[in-house]
Amino acid sequence: MTTPLDTRFASADESPGFLLWQVTNRWQAAVRRALAPFDVTHVQFVLLAVLTYGDVEEGLTQAEVSRRAGADPMMVSQVLRALAARGLVERTPDAVDRRAVRVRPTAEGRALARTANHAVEDVDETFFGPGSLASGTLVGHLSAVLDRSREPNS
Repeated sequence: MTTPLDTRFASADESPGFLLWQVTNRWQAAVRRALAPFDVTHVQFVLLAVLTYGDVEEGLTQAEVSRRAGADPMMVSQVLRALAARGLVERTPDAVDRRAVRVRPTAEGRALARTANHAVEDVDETFFGPGSLASGTLVGHLSAVLDRSREPNS
């Protein structure tokens, strides 16, 4: 005999965490399909977008890219190496901190990020519903959740 799950929800569809997990999986699948023609993964696109959004002449350190993307520094380092191997970013030693590496998108990387960004924003508009992004309601709720979930010192 199995024991039922000890839960405060009458059904799984009432669990915000479970719903968020399902929505995230479906949204990521839609973004993967949209990025397939560009031959970049979702993570590669995000890091290119972070680098292109700021478009800082001297680039960003890998630590800054990691912080802005909200991603693990080791993973960011590996993905940036893959992007560099494809000629989409340039990695150079920092002029001040010998331990740091500065990264900036190449012209090809910037062009890819800009074009792919249109495809991703189209997915967002379709997935979350027309006007949902313009109203700011969804973004406001997600930002509030993100703020509450930040670890101290992050």
